[in-house]
Amino acid sequence: MAAAAQQTGGRPDTAAPYAIELRGISKAFGPVQANKDIDLRVRKGTIHGIIGENGAGKSTLMSILYGFYKPDRGEILVNGQPITIADSQTAIRAGIGMVFQHFKLVQNFTVLENIILGAEDGGLLRPSLTKARGVLKQLAQEYQLNVDPDETIDELSVGHQQRVEILKALYRQADILILDEPTGVLTPAEADHLFRILEGLKAEGKTIILITHKLREIMEITDSVSVMRRGQMVASVETDGTSPEELAELMVGRKVLLNVEKAPPQPGAPVLEVRDLKLVDDEGVERLRGVSFDIRAGEILGIAGVSGNGQTQLLELLGGFPEKGAKVSGSIRMNGQELDLTGTKSDAATRRARGIGHVPEDRQSEGLIMDFAAWENVAFGYHHAPEYNRGLLMDNAAIRRDAERKMEHFDVRPRNPNLAARNFSGGNQQKIVVAREIERNPDLLLVGQPTRGVDIGAIEFIHKRIVELRDSGKAVLLVSVELDEILSLSDRVAVIFDGRIMGERLPDQTTTGELGLLMAGVTDTDHHDAEDGIPPAHAHVDEQPKEPR
Repeated sequence: MAAAAQQTGGRPDTAAPYAIELRGISKAFGPVQANKDIDLRVRKGTIHGIIGENGAGKSTLMSILYGFYKPDRGEILVNGQPITIADSQTAIRAGIGMVFQHFKLVQNFTVLENIILGAEDGGLLRPSLTKARGVLKQLAQEYQLNVDPDETIDELSVGHQQRVEILKALYRQADILILDEPTGVLTPAEADHLFRILEGLKAEGKTIILITHKLREIMEITDSVSVMRRGQMVASVETDGTSPEELAELMVGRKVLLNVEKAPPQPGAPVLEVRDLKLVDDEGVERLRGVSFDIRAGEILGIAGVSGNGQTQLLELLGGFPEKGAKVSGSIRMNGQELDLTGTKSDAATRRARGIGHVPEDRQSEGLIMDFAAWENVAFGYHHAPEYNRGLLMDNAAIRRDAERKMEHFDVRPRNPNLAARNFSGGNQQKIVVAREIERNPDLLLVGQPTRGVDIGAIEFIHKRIVELRDSGKAVLLVSVELDEILSLSDRVAVIFDGRIMGERLPDQTTTGELGLLMAGVTDTDHHDAEDGIPPAHAHVDEQPKEPR
């Protein structure tokens, strides 16, 4: 039966109520039991969520379904028929497509070339490209997946790159689509558009499996949800019969605080004073346009804004590594002393020496060296510290002991400092970076997207550590595209749009709607004018904002 299903694409029984059934699936990697006796059933034509902490086994399970891993034991059924999925090509023939958290696209290929890659019709590319162009146009119109087929991938925003991944799966005639943390790299607007796309796919009879840790997304988009914890399936429920609080407790095995608890701030002296900061990149584009703000000891200033409006350049400049070739002006004072913006003492090492810690927005490309061990990553940027050195040589044993202590304090799993960074889940990679920076006890902590791609338990943990740093009298600059995170963590909120600070608010005296207007470039004056029937001079909130590149 398995062989027959494999040869016919795994779709012989279209009347079967379940698109996917997994029975007793187990998978171990050495001593680590990633999946243990997993049972899962996914109804056809539904959106089924799979949630769990980082390292719970979600991605491993879906990689088994997509043929990347072979289960040690268990059975897989597609449309009611048993099937042996030996590799991803078998999964594709069975109508299964997968969109990974980190996209599998060739950056200097066009959209069209990426679509047909691995699915060419014979040795000549031109007929394949011609056929793909027609199919792509039809799919784009049908599922609101509009993207220029002739643009290269590196010219596309992250949201559009994800559309290409979905189009790749649909071009291969996928009826079952697996998405692994699809909103981890998307802005709220891009995530909302993705949800509309998924609803359209569901309406056409497609089956969607959504791996995510975001409870809001689960409650908003799914029909049913399965919860994994430590490699086991602990519950499967209908979404409309559960709550975020219940799901969070099932994920973690204990009650979880979904809202940040913190005492009122006790602000002290100014730690960071930024005045009229301007930055023009090497292409002549003005990324920062006269940015000014202060942060005091014992407070968290949140910077809210749609990704691509200057917050990345602000963090990089403050952290000591602005874009190459950028022209910078203005002033930055740290604890009352001027910081060098363009000279030999404007680098990250000097910033760290002045008491600035930095958790970058992209942990994999900027916060870690993925092929290096955890203990090596814990020392990066601080490898000249006295406690890490013995005379002219680094004290590797001391660094390992420090890494073990940090990993225990920050609950990094698995607690193995010799493991390469790439072998940790995204949430545990983030904990390594946060531990490295917070444990240095900086006077100012720069935090970019602190919980992007991080599960609910790790989010709670990271938020607590940031609040503890603030309560110890340190200053924190928080940049996040997650408005809920900004409002719950920050003591003050500044909104950035097109490289300008549009306004500042207290979290308990504003709303997401008001912040959303500022994020769209609508100032207080514009807002009042609009209420009086006068259209804003420079903002068009009825139009979709351009997706950042």
